[in-house]
Amino acid sequence: MAASSSPTVRRRQLAAELKRLRLAAKMTIEQVAEHLEWSPGKISKIENARVSVLPRDVRHLLEAYGIGEGPEREALLTLARQSRERGWWQQYGEAVPEYFQTYVGLEAAASAISTYRAEYVPGLLQTEAYATAVHRVALMNADEGEISKQVAVRMARQHRLTEPDAPQLWVVLNEAVIRRQVGERAVMRAQLVKLSELSGVPNVVIQVLPFSAGPHPAMDSAFSVVTFDPPTPGDVVYFEYPSGALYLEVPDDVARYRLMFDHLRAMALSPEDSRRLLARSADDLA
Repeated sequence: MAASSSPTVRRRQLAAELKRLRLAAKMTIEQVAEHLEWSPGKISKIENARVSVLPRDVRHLLEAYGIGEGPEREALLTLARQSRERGWWQQYGEAVPEYFQTYVGLEAAASAISTYRAEYVPGLLQTEAYATAVHRVALMNADEGEISKQVAVRMARQHRLTEPDAPQLWVVLNEAVIRRQVGERAVMRAQLVKLSELSGVPNVVIQVLPFSAGPHPAMDSAFSVVTFDPPTPGDVVYFEYPSGALYLEVPDDVARYRLMFDHLRAMALSPEDSRRLLARSADDLA
């Protein structure tokens, strides 16, 4: 799936443009809400890309901002229609929770993804058997059919790494990730072998943060920083927890987590040493 076709990113682009036009019109959210007889919350959600926007609502906003017929108006209306298209992940229904749909849409358009994981291999790098074992533990009340759908989504996401415009993926793994056996020994061994092999792919860098590194800045969190090329606005920091997710987009927040990731990379083993450690750890499970 090409990055430009991600409806999630189109929604963010539209949100940024609508906010820019409101500010250029010197109108507050409350003034726009009063003018259109909408709630301020609706406009806030639109400008934060939290909701999909109907083209007719975009027309109302553009009229309020004094944007008449012309190329700019048509471009924004086209963007509004594109932002409402279905993403590939929507065919999986409830297997992709609403809070995670946003992330998958961002991932589909990313130019780079920087990820720190403390407990398990990130989804983009998991084998099918490892993913199944992870989901069986996480989805304690799910049946095998539900688990299979979740795993299918995870495997589908991995196609992004082999597309012509694939993102640069940089992963730092806590050593606990490769020491904790997930599934049978053969499952864990195959996962470690895959990590070792993927670490040689041009757009993938994997580093292991060894126990010997001691305390580090991310001891209380795992996170991803998702980066985009222009004209997509702003980068995003993503956290996931059992029942939802948190997205940080304020530049200062993003900068803080970029700095944190830079420290993790500096403290971790080099990519070459990490590859050798992964290969040795796989051999230990043979």
